[in-house]
Amino acid sequence: MPRISIEPALSFRDRAGDNIDPVLFRLLTAIRDHGRLTVASREVGYSYRHCWNMIKEWSEFFGAPLVDLTRGRGARLAPLGEALAWAVERVQARLGPQLHNLAQEIDREINRAVLETEPTIRVAASHGYAVALLPELVAAEGGLRLELNYLNSQDAVAAMVRGQSDVAGFHIPIGPMAAPLWNRYARWLKSRNHVLVRLVTRVQGLMLAPGNPRGIRTVADLASPGVRFINRQEGAGTRALLDAMIESSGMDPSSIHGYGDMEFTHAAVAAHVASGQVDAGFGVAASAARFGLEFIPLATERYVLAMSRETAQQKPAQRLMAILAGERFTESVNELTGYRVVSPGFEIPIEEVASGAADAEA
Repeated sequence: MPRISIEPALSFRDRAGDNIDPVLFRLLTAIRDHGRLTVASREVGYSYRHCWNMIKEWSEFFGAPLVDLTRGRGARLAPLGEALAWAVERVQARLGPQLHNLAQEIDREINRAVLETEPTIRVAASHGYAVALLPELVAAEGGLRLELNYLNSQDAVAAMVRGQSDVAGFHIPIGPMAAPLWNRYARWLKSRNHVLVRLVTRVQGLMLAPGNPRGIRTVADLASPGVRFINRQEGAGTRALLDAMIESSGMDPSSIHGYGDMEFTHAAVAAHVASGQVDAGFGVAASAARFGLEFIPLATERYVLAMSRETAQQKPAQRLMAILAGERFTESVNELTGYRVVSPGFEIPIEEVASGAADAEA
């Protein structure tokens, strides 16, 4: 069955009412990444001449150059080109999970209309790079249809307990900070009623501008004069982890400039840092690597899947766990910076996760 995909796009119009070619944004990103118009034009699938004319046309539209071309030195984005390229990155990073959820709703209605009989498992999960692999991976393996809905960690667990999803994905640090953060989930998850299944471990820490010009090394450094920070939204597991670190250090959160400014994904935080709007953010190593940022690891955490014991015994959950235990999932995760797998698809005692005990295999 075809899957629905929704992609965000910026729209500009010239005085005649003509829309800006959306390929321009892809072209600007490719120039930023490769530094040569010849390579960038091949990446977007157009001729060098067409791309050069596009840059010239829209530079005239905006009244400022988008790209600086120097013979023998390749191409680099002018300040306006940089601003446009990063604007698109931020839109994609900020809206991606919400658009995914909307596409999932439409997809669900279409499948109901055609009476698709393939078994389905509903997953509500905190957004992350490993969990984002699941829909395509499950579709490729066959025998199961996975509906993924992005919610913050607490809302995901609450949705599972209320029966609005079959599985909840959330994350808890390994180490002494696990116990206080587990209290966010303890009222819902009980060993007699629920099981936790291993997905991945991942590294979280400070995402900083390349070269770390502000000399930030610790959470306490976020309060240094002149440092601009971007936070995650309330309810996010990453926000809870950072807040626990701030509390442990004895800091006043209000001493961090930008503590109240929020984004909803790791990628959106990283895009803000990479575009120079802020000096620091907090998130996973994979986002820092994707945007070419400096990264200082501060915590390793488990990302786990929770489900009722009844659900765990049913065929859709059994199929999902078998797929997680397969080679394809491990190979995909191994390509993600800061992620690793330890017995994916297998149960892990709730007490072990709640206490923050380290894995024996780690």
